[in-house]
Amino acid sequence: MQYRLGAQMDTFQLALDSNSKTPMYYQIYLFLRDGIRCGDIPKGEKLPSLREAAKGLGVSVTTVAEAYSQLAVEGYVRSRPKSGYVASGIDSLQARQPSAGFSLRPFGSLGGGKPWGDAPFIDPACFDFIKWKKCANQILTDYPHLLLTEGDPWGEAVLRQEISRYAYQHRGVQNSPGQIIVGAGIQPIVEFLCLLLKKVGIGRLAIEDPGFSAVQKIFAQRDFRILPIPVDPDGIRVSVLPNEKNTVAYVSPSNQFPLGSVMPVGKRYDLLDWARRSGNFILEDDYDSELRYYGKPIPSLQGMDSAGKVVYLGSFSSTLFPSIKISYMVLPESLMRYASDSIGSYRQTCSKAEQLTLALYMKNGLFQVHVKKLRRLYAQKMQEVAVAIKKNLSGTVKILQSVSGDHMLLSVKKIRPADDLCRQARALNLDISQVTYFSQDAKSDDAHLLIFYFSKIPMDKIDSAIRLLAESWLG
Repeated sequence: MQYRLGAQMDTFQLALDSNSKTPMYYQIYLFLRDGIRCGDIPKGEKLPSLREAAKGLGVSVTTVAEAYSQLAVEGYVRSRPKSGYVASGIDSLQARQPSAGFSLRPFGSLGGGKPWGDAPFIDPACFDFIKWKKCANQILTDYPHLLLTEGDPWGEAVLRQEISRYAYQHRGVQNSPGQIIVGAGIQPIVEFLCLLLKKVGIGRLAIEDPGFSAVQKIFAQRDFRILPIPVDPDGIRVSVLPNEKNTVAYVSPSNQFPLGSVMPVGKRYDLLDWARRSGNFILEDDYDSELRYYGKPIPSLQGMDSAGKVVYLGSFSSTLFPSIKISYMVLPESLMRYASDSIGSYRQTCSKAEQLTLALYMKNGLFQVHVKKLRRLYAQKMQEVAVAIKKNLSGTVKILQSVSGDHMLLSVKKIRPADDLCRQARALNLDISQVTYFSQDAKSDDAHLLIFYFSKIPMDKIDSAIRLLAESWLG
């Protein structure tokens, strides 16, 4: 590869590999990034226009735009109005570095003996920021007056309408926009729910064990008594749930975290019958329900509820990108009066601009398209991980769950303490945790059940990552 540079960078020579697992926009990004970093593309150098670059490389304008956008986000180039993109230069990049001992180490840089460097894994292919940016720009251009007032404590009406439609069409959730409350992540949503449940005499949380510890901590901080309930291969053990009328049962029936089990329809009816008979409530966390790779997504438990006993909890953090903290809950009619009486004292902490952008993103059908793309991508990654584990860790690691979600469940032979294995994995920037971390009643047999979050690893780094993990664990 050679750069062709002159007074202006009218073009550049790059042989794109259409057969590579690395997306073509990312090949362009890497090529230009490395040129800027080594000084071959000096500060102030104008990049070819999107149209010129696309024509020269034989790709779409969108592909080039994605590469330029990624460079701009990371500070390698800057956009000048009506004149395109210019290189920022190494001096500008260094000036942007934090002063407190941090260093700018872009993804893909070498270091630490790892082919991906010391930076945490980030896969740009997981989200198309170009489309998100267009929606955000439209909000700023066409609806700036909406941003000059405080947000609705219930959440923006247009977003609640889109969530209502999506939850019904794709998850079977029976609801109206008026039953939905939007918040900045799970914590404020669940904290408000704690207030409502206290008003109807609920003071205990029956939670899956192992289960999502963050929810448990929120309830505990609000003085709820915590009741760990064992999880069977088909979900929470309904027979152990208390019959006294003072309990909310937290469940994730479509994709139990962290074991990945799916609650069958018969057990779902048993759970709903428990809530109806006892007068208690169910908190259904529809965690990663869209990310099911074999067969169709499992319909929600809430859609089967005819007694109004299920609170439905959803989030966009795992399907969009982690920094967007938008979650929501759908309240049953029996809790709506208490919500209306209490919500006036709350201020909306979720960004109004992000809410409106997400509403437009959903209205234009982009969210649905993104979820389908993400489902295909994660399914491919899961298959690549399975192949790499079989090749490098056969006889040591067994995959127990690999049909949904952004992680897989591993059973590892007792070659050394599980916390040592996790520590070695983290040294390679691989996110692996023990199941026992999420359990209050951990058994010795669970000690070597590990949760492997694979989703952030780029496709072309999976094989080398698992190979190095095997060398670390078996060496």
